[in-house]
Amino acid sequence: MEKTENPQSEIQNPQFKEAFKFWLKLGFISFGGPAGQIALMHKELVERKKWITDESFLHALNFCMLLPGPEAQQLATYNGWKMHGIKGGVTAGVFFVLPSVFILLALSYIYAKFGNIAEVSAILDGLKAVVVAIVVEAVIKIGKKAFKGWFSILIAALSFAAIYFFHVPFPLIVLGAGLLGFLYFKFQNQDSKLEEKLSVVAVPKFQIVKIAAVFITLWLIPFMATGFAFGFDNLASRIYLFFTQTAFVTFGGAYAVLAYVNQAVVNSFGWLTTQQAIDGFALAETTPGPLIMVLQNIGFIAGWNNPGAANQTMFAVICALLATYATFLPSFMFIFIGAPYIEKLRGNQSLSSALAGVTAAVVGVILNLAIVFGATVIFPEFQTNWFALGLAIISFLALYFLKLDVLPIILFGGLCGLAKLFLFS
Repeated sequence: MEKTENPQSEIQNPQFKEAFKFWLKLGFISFGGPAGQIALMHKELVERKKWITDESFLHALNFCMLLPGPEAQQLATYNGWKMHGIKGGVTAGVFFVLPSVFILLALSYIYAKFGNIAEVSAILDGLKAVVVAIVVEAVIKIGKKAFKGWFSILIAALSFAAIYFFHVPFPLIVLGAGLLGFLYFKFQNQDSKLEEKLSVVAVPKFQIVKIAAVFITLWLIPFMATGFAFGFDNLASRIYLFFTQTAFVTFGGAYAVLAYVNQAVVNSFGWLTTQQAIDGFALAETTPGPLIMVLQNIGFIAGWNNPGAANQTMFAVICALLATYATFLPSFMFIFIGAPYIEKLRGNQSLSSALAGVTAAVVGVILNLAIVFGATVIFPEFQTNWFALGLAIISFLALYFLKLDVLPIILFGGLCGLAKLFLFS
């Protein structure tokens, strides 16, 4: 598969201070779920700031899509690492999540204490319409970069059909697309003696062991503290263990994670009700950051419902933070262990073709999200939501043609939702 790259001379390697400001800002404006967040990072890092080449961005995205956990947060971590090493990766990954931690804690408390708030629901109505526009723009922008010929378009179409019509699990789609890309490259070059060279990236000896040891230590500290404070059979300890397990086994993005977690915490463990799980998902959508932050709300409500002898609010906050920490800690480990080797293999044409197949599949999967999400927001129960349709069109025009920044559009969407509440209630 033919590939293109921005000339290296165009890449502007930022100072760490400048990158720090960007990652801090990104944490407050990263609405839209994984598709919208990936599109936002591409717009900022590749198109506007030119800190990352398009090839490098898609290479990192392909790797992150193969991992369990939140791909958008992992992509931020990877790009931060690419620019400034481990301190850059930690900064990018932490600030991508941190604002939503505090915002969702506040919303979870308000919900648990006072129930659903009409104003929050109204803001959510406006944000959902903007998110539709962000996801549609992502399909177009990433599709333009990913499609290098008829075969990549075919992979995208097959991936869309597989997930939309046949509900094939996302990991199988990724593996199938990677295999198709690899086989296509081999078929195209079966008669040539192509030498595949590796990028010159130093990978220190015993790096995997050192990084794994650090992360095991970082994982053990909260676990031992929680166990000594509340008991190793207490709900807080069980939440920490459950969400650690979830971080390693849940492929397929936030929606797949939520389906797995909801079945366990509602049906198996009885930590919260189905309605509380649904409401938590809606609250998570009102906040910036990864959609998988819904797991923090689940931890909060589980602790709120089952505080035992502890203070209800304090215990709920502890359970929420334990769920968040256990969810995201493994993501840093995956990136810091895997990224150097993935960069080392960037010159390998077979691997690049396999990953290009994954990129094409991602376009099909995002298109599925755009259709499903758009239908839910704009055509609820087969009725046209004219407010959402109009706001989505205006937002798309502002993003795609006027190239306005995402933040004012998000704020505009939320304000439109509030205005609709006060004008028509």
